[in-house]
Order: sequence, then structure tokens, then C-alpha cells
Amino acid sequence: MRKLFCILLCLCTLTACGGSRTASGDADKPRIVVTIFPLYDWTRQILGAHAADVDLTLLLRNGTDMHSYQPTVDDMILIADADLFIYVGGESDAWVQDALKGASGLALNLMDTLGGALREEEALPGMEAEPEAETAYDEHIWLSLKNAQRCCVEIASMLDIMDFVSIEDAKAEGYASPFFVFSHNADKYTVKMMELDARYRDTVQTAPLKSILFADRFPFRYLAGDYGLDVYAAFQGCSAETEASFETIAFLSGKLDELSLPAVLTTESADGKLAETIIRTSGRPETEILSMNSMQSVTEAEIASGINYLSVMEANLGILSRALGVT
Repeated sequence: MRKLFCILLCLCTLTACGGSRTASGDADKPRIVVTIFPLYDWTRQILGAHAADVDLTLLLRNGTDMHSYQPTVDDMILIADADLFIYVGGESDAWVQDALKGASGLALNLMDTLGGALREEEALPGMEAEPEAETAYDEHIWLSLKNAQRCCVEIASMLDIMDFVSIEDAKAEGYASPFFVFSHNADKYTVKMMELDARYRDTVQTAPLKSILFADRFPFRYLAGDYGLDVYAAFQGCSAETEASFETIAFLSGKLDELSLPAVLTTESADGKLAETIIRTSGRPETEILSMNSMQSVTEAEIASGINYLSVMEANLGILSRALGVT
């Protein structure tokens, strides 16, 4: 019944999009386009042995940041001609509405599937003030392992609906029908996410500290919320600001002293200068600068080297452990 409901819901409510030539250019394969790396990796993991049966394209390549991305004409054609288009659905994806006009395939807006799990962007104490704007939900949904599990279930349902696995192949894999192949793959994959989620929870619960400080944008709101961490940061997750005020630097330096934090955190794209300034202004010159990977600008070279969503989240757990004083 649940599967039938998912099918009807997807067919009745999902915005349409269509099929186009992807990186491999094989017109005989189902063509799937995804915007950012976490979605790309989830999809290829769920495809499993059938990854070679589809033409899967990552749209934001070569380290392009989702916040500054603007689609080219070729990108728009690629999306309009895809059999399935998967995207986050936040403010950075405002351009998608135009890209989907006149398309005929399926589209999956992952933020739409999360409902009450979404969290609003918020101004943390000491953070640089943002211009007055309408309330927006934080779009960095993939940095929650709990959200990731739900997103994978939705992606698997869409892949099952596409129905491109033959009955013979399904039977060879031990299924009476090809209809549940990808849902089964998602079940196996999300077990790994659940195990890593439990490790995050145990690490935070036993850590001597419960606070982290970001000398940077803070895209880890979902992760921090999942485990009850207190956070201090210079900028909101989607902020375009790069220069912190004296007041923000003074506030964060004071928190570094007050909480005796062993590390100041940044994202992977930061140059570290603000972190250095905060440490220099504080009374803790021995403080480390550590970087957590938000996966907003993964390069093709990193993908070729074998990087995947779980390996990044595993590495982030190691960094978080050090920032919380776990030795």
C-alpha cells in the first residue's frame, strides 16, 4: 500500500521535467540529472548494480558552489530533456522553476519531501546580521544523516517508478518483480547511515564539550540540531558575506576563551583568515583550525579519487570529535 501511495503521490504532485543527452550521451538509457554531489552519490548507491544502465549526470561539477551557480543554456536543455531531475529545492534552486517549464519527465524536490523535518535559517548569537527577508528554510538538508535516509527512500521510489529493470534481471537478483529493486537497495544503504548516525550520537553524548564555533558560514544547522550541539558562528549558512565585523570577531573570540574550545571550525572552502583572526584576538593561541566538509563544491577529481557521501560524513565525525575535546 505504501508503494502504491508513493506512486500516486509522485505522479500526481511532482513537477515534471524531461530527458536529454548526459555525460555519456547514450540516448537508449534512462537519463537522470542531479544538482549536487550528495544527491548524485545517493542515487548511484541506490542504483547499485544498475548504475551502468542509466545515464547519470552531476550538474554542479568542477567545484561549483550551489549558492553562486547559474545554469547555462546547455544545462537548461539537459534538465528539460532528462527522464528524472533531482534537486534540493531551496533558495539556491530558484532557477529550477524556469528550467522545468515545458519539460515532460519526472522531478523530485527533496525539501518538499521532508515536511516538518525542515529547519528555518536562524541568526545565532554574535552572528553577522542579515538583511531583513522572508523566513527561509535551511537548504543544507544532506548534512543530516536522518534527512539523508528519508531522501534516499524518496529517490528509490522514483527509480522504481521509472521501471527500467527487466523482469529477468530482477529475478537474477532474487526478486519476483523489478518493482522493489531500488527500494531494497535504499534499505541496505540507509542501514549504513543509521549506523553512522548512532556513532555521531554516542560521540556527542560522551564528549566533554557540547559547543562548536564556526569562523565561517554555518551550513551544519541540521547536523548540530540532530545531536543537540550549541553553536556559535560568524555567518548564516547561505550568507554571501565574507568580512566579519569587529563585534562578531570580539564575540567569537570571547566565546573561544569562555568555553576553552580546542578548535575553531571552518568549511572546506574557507581560507582560514577569519579563524586566524579570532584565535589571535583570543587568549588561546594554541587553538586548532579544523575544516568540516559541507559537500557544496565537490570536484570531479575528488569524485574520481573515490570520495562518497558516507566517507565525507565519517571524516566530519572525526573532525567534530576533536572539536568537542574527544581525545
